[in-house]
Amino acid sequence: MATILLIEDDDGTAQEILLGLTRAGYVAVREATGEGGLAAIRANGNDLVIVDRQLPDSEGLDLIATMRSEGIRTPALVLSAMGSLDDRVRGLRAGGDDYLPKPFALIELLARIEALLRRPVEGRETRLFAGPIDIDLLGGSAMRNGRDLELLPRELLLLEYLVRRPGRVVTRMMLLQDVWGYNFDPRSNVVDVHMSRLRRKVDGEGDLPLIRNVRGEGYRFDAPA
Repeated sequence: MATILLIEDDDGTAQEILLGLTRAGYVAVREATGEGGLAAIRANGNDLVIVDRQLPDSEGLDLIATMRSEGIRTPALVLSAMGSLDDRVRGLRAGGDDYLPKPFALIELLARIEALLRRPVEGRETRLFAGPIDIDLLGGSAMRNGRDLELLPRELLLLEYLVRRPGRVVTRMMLLQDVWGYNFDPRSNVVDVHMSRLRRKVDGEGDLPLIRNVRGEGYRFDAPA
């Protein structure tokens, strides 16, 4: 039975989450401050930590960064009312494993917890390699054959998404849902515009094309062996 530490100062939110975790079969404990949360992380063998960003005595991302600097590899899920792309990227760069904007549905929180607990903790990746592509997940940068691709945050997320699915067709709806967080089709060309920019940066003149447009379906990343 997994033990989950919740670091959340709002009593109402905390009680709702704790009740949901308990009903789902987890052992759930709570701390209301960053200081108390960090002490609990250091003292207890938690299987997962849920951290609110806006704590009364500290910034939740600073707490996670401290965890990582001390070699604590416990999966960390960030909760925050700040849900912009830049905020999510900051959360991941600080060492968070997932980032869930508020308000959220409890069923989604539980699904993300299940996904994090399935990951091998010692296998937490900091870099991705695929052919000539090297993505620094912590540093938030990507290179091709040593050349800095100078990607914007959204472009980096798109490239990571493709690299993790080599040889598979990725549809526009998949990208809208998983990269933009949309649960509907906005009927715009936002995906195609961003993918066009990404392809120009990744596949320079004379380079073997790695990102292909699959007509009528989506995109595919073809990394050479």
